[in-house]
Amino acid sequence: MKSPASLLVAVQDRRALVAIDLGAESCRVSLLRWLDYKPRIELIHRFPNQTIETATGLHWNLDAILAGLHTGLRQCASIANEGIRSIAVDGWAVDYVRLDGEGNPADNPFCYRDERTIAAETALQERISAARMRELTGIQLLRINTAYQLFADDAELRTLPWLNLPEYILHTLGGRAVSERTNASHTQLLGLDGDWNDEILSAVEVPSSAMPELVNPGADLGELTGPLANLPAFTNTRLIAPCCHDTASAIAAVPDPAGDWAYISSGTWSLVGTLLREPNNSQRARQENFTNLAGADGSICFHKNVNGMWLLRQCMETWAAEGARVEIASLIAASENIPALSYHLDVDDPDLLLASRMPQRINAQLHRRNLPEFSTDPADAPELAAFIFRSLAVRYAEVLRGVTEITGKQFRRLYIMGGGSQNDLLNRLTAAATGLTVAAIGAECSTTGNFAVQLSSLEGNQPNKWAALLSQDTENYPA
Repeated sequence: MKSPASLLVAVQDRRALVAIDLGAESCRVSLLRWLDYKPRIELIHRFPNQTIETATGLHWNLDAILAGLHTGLRQCASIANEGIRSIAVDGWAVDYVRLDGEGNPADNPFCYRDERTIAAETALQERISAARMRELTGIQLLRINTAYQLFADDAELRTLPWLNLPEYILHTLGGRAVSERTNASHTQLLGLDGDWNDEILSAVEVPSSAMPELVNPGADLGELTGPLANLPAFTNTRLIAPCCHDTASAIAAVPDPAGDWAYISSGTWSLVGTLLREPNNSQRARQENFTNLAGADGSICFHKNVNGMWLLRQCMETWAAEGARVEIASLIAASENIPALSYHLDVDDPDLLLASRMPQRINAQLHRRNLPEFSTDPADAPELAAFIFRSLAVRYAEVLRGVTEITGKQFRRLYIMGGGSQNDLLNRLTAAATGLTVAAIGAECSTTGNFAVQLSSLEGNQPNKWAALLSQDTENYPA
């Protein structure tokens, strides 16, 4: 196996690569260039993304997304005079675009937050039980999953082909109509055998003719076509399906070829788990709601959702509504020397998943448990923030102990990615609670993972080796 340093020497085609990251709040277009024989990743264009409320429900503005992406791609073409070798797209899971008989969008896609899935979840579970869905798929049950969304569509729409959003973007650029497996595994339509499940499709009333072709991460979907292909930089540019689900893409950015590590994708949610070679759908995994999602290189992302930085963000919004502006960096710094308490918050309390008045919600839980409550005065924010950070670290440690007990894996290192990885205090508390060496690998690691899978597809070798090269951390991960 080649070392990251030798991989750099081996790259013969030094045209640039483009990574598109679709986000529910903003979308990014990034460029990887080989400058002075070193890789350089640069954010070229970021633009806001938001839902639109219509008479039919909550939708994404597809035209606005496509316009923003085309602006970013044109900017990439103007910068990369060496040419652009490939484009790949990742983004959030579960949402999709219905295609009409002409291959055009039947409508703007629904947002997963639309409430139509409340009734759809109940109606579908009358046709196939939640337990059976879990048994067949191995993934956690969420009413936002694509299966419930498809069932919420009108009967006529259910017969139309559909594509998840990242794959749809690739399709508009000229790629084949596919479902990449990391995204497909989020639909609740993919069986543990890796194929679309006929029993679930029958219950959802979606014909097999509507189902896209399944492909693995790194699949080449064809050549860029359309107006952008007329730009000189986009001559013979390939379209690649990376890990189209952004969490799988972020995990692909871990630059470690060994298997004895765990991860936390830390943001609004914290996804706490490890990579497996085979799904684990044991009774305990089902009881504790661990999920088995496809990852890069044939791996399984085995993890559990834990409430994350949502808790602090909601507190900050409450304080802001009271006229107090609290900066997160200063809040973290002020929390450093707050003494630890003998008790912790149940961060996964369902009441804490709801929006607004988070300090009061936290105190309500403590009141129910006959524990001392916190001041809700913004001036006392560091005490509450420190309590949240310590409680999150304790919960992470609990979940990782469960991962060890369920899978038998022992860990030496914990990688933390996403926006929460920038919280040094939380990282140190997590290291202390878990007893593991913690390595933070950045807030934009889905971009790095996207590029790593592209390079794996184009040049060979595993994504983690390319991730090590792109992170410039070759010393700690020798071949």
